[in-house]
Amino acid sequence: MSSNLSQSAKAPHILVLGMGGTIAGLASNPLDKPTRYQAGQLGVNDLVSQVQSAIPEGIEVFSKQIANINSRDLRDAHLTALGLAVQEALNDAQVRGVVITHGTDTLEETGAFLQIVCGYEAHHSGKRVVLTGAMLPSNAPQPDGPSNLLDALRWASTEIDNCPGGIYAVMDGRACMAMDLAKRHAHCLNATIKDSPSSSVGLINPSWLAGVKSVQALWHEDLPVPDVSEWPWVEILTCHAGARPETLRHWLDSKVEGLVIAGTGNGGIHADWLAPLKDLLTQGIALVRTNRTGAGETLQDMPDIDPPSCLASGKFSAPKARIALQLAINAAKQANLAGKPLTWQDFFARIAVLPEIR
Repeated sequence: MSSNLSQSAKAPHILVLGMGGTIAGLASNPLDKPTRYQAGQLGVNDLVSQVQSAIPEGIEVFSKQIANINSRDLRDAHLTALGLAVQEALNDAQVRGVVITHGTDTLEETGAFLQIVCGYEAHHSGKRVVLTGAMLPSNAPQPDGPSNLLDALRWASTEIDNCPGGIYAVMDGRACMAMDLAKRHAHCLNATIKDSPSSSVGLINPSWLAGVKSVQALWHEDLPVPDVSEWPWVEILTCHAGARPETLRHWLDSKVEGLVIAGTGNGGIHADWLAPLKDLLTQGIALVRTNRTGAGETLQDMPDIDPPSCLASGKFSAPKARIALQLAINAAKQANLAGKPLTWQDFFARIAVLPEIR
């Protein structure tokens, strides 16, 4: 049975939260041009109804629409609403697990966000929060959304080889920790999990499961979900050949609170950027250094490229590092208001340096 959450939800159930995306998209000419479509056209109730007959016996499903957007248009307010909804579900004894239908373009940002603000609670409540989406619209001849949604429902609801509670993603028959998501292909069906450490939905890889547990064992707290008006302004700047200092001087005396530099190699910063970066740091702007390669950890304490007070992103890509920096800046503000003299570096360092799952 599926139902809108406004109806009675007293029985144990899986909660499906809808965010829109391609999985809820419709193509105007699906037979000839299924890749030309509008995202976020179907409601989450419609998506659940499409797989109703295949939902395993005993799984009660309720749904709630949080947003219905193309995920490239994801805004801070959407993340606040989603984070609060997931926190509420994790604290609801009747919710067995949570599935989130979402667009793939910014799935990695949402995965990192949910891990940082809900990962500890999900793990210790024993509940799985599972992100999923699709690369083909709902009315394509062979859409991938229904099978992804069914896999996500099963992953959220059943005992799977001792796989613990936490924040996960499921697509194209694979599962990974949501914080490991990265969209690495423009249109293939496994675009978001292809290069992420993952395991088959049907047969858990023991080494992957051991890696998941080692990461979760070091996750000691969730950072607060910012109010809509409290999200810090953080931008990503990509370093490249011929980089000009004016690119950085533009941000002097602005209201930006943090910058993520996607550098070359191991996060290298062009020599012409070093002087304006020093001025930005003097102004109090938070700085995180990551790399633009798409793979590999960005290492800390590189004397030739690390400006003072700058932190390396560790495993985080530039989009994830931006979310993490926003949340770290906000957490530091909240801590200082509570009389705890903590910095954004204190919070960012806790979440960026984690074991690597192989």
